[in-house]
Amino acid sequence: MDKRIFRISLTAALAGFLFGFDTVVISGANQPIKEIWGTNWFLGDSIFTFHGIFIMSMALWGTVLGSLLGGIPTDRLGRKKTLFWIGILYFVSAVGSAMAPEAYSFSFFRFIGGVGVGASSVAAPVYISEISTAENRGKLTAMYQFNIVFGILIAFISNYLIGVIFDESVAWRWMLGIEGLPALIYTLLVFKIPHSPRWLLMKDREDSIVIQSLTLLGIDTEQATLHLTKIKVSLHEVAEKHKSNLFSGKYNKALILAFLIAFFNQLSGINFVLYYAPEILERAGLATGESLFSSISIGVINLIFTFVGIALIDKLGRKQLMYIGSIGYIISLAMVGWCFYSGASSVLLLIFILVFIASHAVGQGAVIWVFISEIFPNKVRSYGQSWGTGTHWVFAALITLLTPTFLDSEIGIFKDNPWPIFIFFAFMMVLQLLWVIFMMPETKGVSLEELGKMLSGKKSKSS
Repeated sequence: MDKRIFRISLTAALAGFLFGFDTVVISGANQPIKEIWGTNWFLGDSIFTFHGIFIMSMALWGTVLGSLLGGIPTDRLGRKKTLFWIGILYFVSAVGSAMAPEAYSFSFFRFIGGVGVGASSVAAPVYISEISTAENRGKLTAMYQFNIVFGILIAFISNYLIGVIFDESVAWRWMLGIEGLPALIYTLLVFKIPHSPRWLLMKDREDSIVIQSLTLLGIDTEQATLHLTKIKVSLHEVAEKHKSNLFSGKYNKALILAFLIAFFNQLSGINFVLYYAPEILERAGLATGESLFSSISIGVINLIFTFVGIALIDKLGRKQLMYIGSIGYIISLAMVGWCFYSGASSVLLLIFILVFIASHAVGQGAVIWVFISEIFPNKVRSYGQSWGTGTHWVFAALITLLTPTFLDSEIGIFKDNPWPIFIFFAFMMVLQLLWVIFMMPETKGVSLEELGKMLSGKKSKSS
């Protein structure tokens, strides 16, 4: 693997670090904001709390918007320029959220950060997949996921340390504001990366500009010329055979695959666990300080097993990792539900939560962004990525909106015990396993152009 491509991919993947940090940093501010602003009240006679809608899930609704519309700037402005503006959104959100005087302005700045998260989940995987080769595309694109979990870990550590150093009344502001520093660094680094050669070709830029972009990726001029010719032929073949409209009917197979992997990703409960980790662990009997510290273990396990997933994704393939992750999900979620139901020890419950996190990191965590960025042809890749990530974030927002209601509910089986939520997630992962067995194709080692023709035709490759 060329070191220059690796460095450039890593720079683009730093959008994932900000994604992970921004997504989880709110977990440390969850309880303090409830107490300071009194946001944990129900909206009229509905089942929704103000806290769930405006504090916890507002960023995710921004993410929904960013992911659904992210294909537009990614396609029109280019992958590089979109990544730059994503950095600006992260910076403004971090500073604004930290300085917000009340709940509504806080929600607005969290929404802006969410737009950045959603757009990054479109632009970064597309950019990395397009500058990679078929042999290393899985590892390089999965670095986006690695940076997400690294950001999650750093957010948990940052929340814990800031919680120790600062008074509780202001600690949450520092937790949120500290994100502005890596956001600024990332924005400056993006200046140095080249445009995607495939995007330049799709926009009919001169061959000399495309070759210059390829040479900036570390490819010598002679090889760059050959590579340019090969991509142009493949793009022409796909363009001649298929319309470029994503919903023309030619890409239904890819649309269904992207929808289902994103749907099952969120119906595993991963965002529920990450967002509410300290509160879930407190419900299991840990004190506030212990729950924040134990949350760090979630970040550590996530990081370690993401390494495992990245190491295996181009060896075992995407489908095999999904097998492993699905089985791990089912066992761990069922056992977490049992631990809550039976009142088992908090240590045992934490162990099974960590098994759940490990299963996610090896399976869905390593695969989702790679898989969605691979299965659409070049002409519609950015919009296809928006479709998949939009699905992901719509369900993430819905789950984050609804689950606080069940955590705080005094009704029936949910009273003071969230075990039914975990049993529901375990059942959904049984359905995911069936999908992997019967529907999911293997994309390992196939060029983007070949995948585009394979999945927009009548037959799909499966293993």
